[in-house]
Amino acid sequence: MLSNIATVLAGLIGAGVVFMGARTFWAPQAAVGFGIPGTPTEDRSFHAWLSVKGVRDIASGLFIFILLAGGTTHLLGWFMLAAAAVPVGDAVIVLRSNGPKAAVYGIHGATAAVMLVISALLLIA
Repeated sequence: MLSNIATVLAGLIGAGVVFMGARTFWAPQAAVGFGIPGTPTEDRSFHAWLSVKGVRDIASGLFIFILLAGGTTHLLGWFMLAAAAVPVGDAVIVLRSNGPKAAVYGIHGATAAVMLVISALLLIA
């Protein structure tokens, strides 16, 4: 039962990551919500870097779907555990950039916590 819930939550995380990655192409101004002050959303060079991030986000979300389709519960759990390093790193980046604490803890920290819970549920299944 808990592994089914964790699997669904992992799928939602995957869909969210794909959505965030795709959004960099049609709404680059949404990058301000990441939490880094002074995000230069009108700068063409920044758009190029944001596109790089978008492609990587889409691929990361697709990895989750691949594991959902063909992997084991434990493999998905290990992947989610490793992938939790991404929002932890994002939180550190925003914190070191003097970004809002709401983004550090409420967005990135909460995402990392959810991913850790998902990975634990999948690994104990």
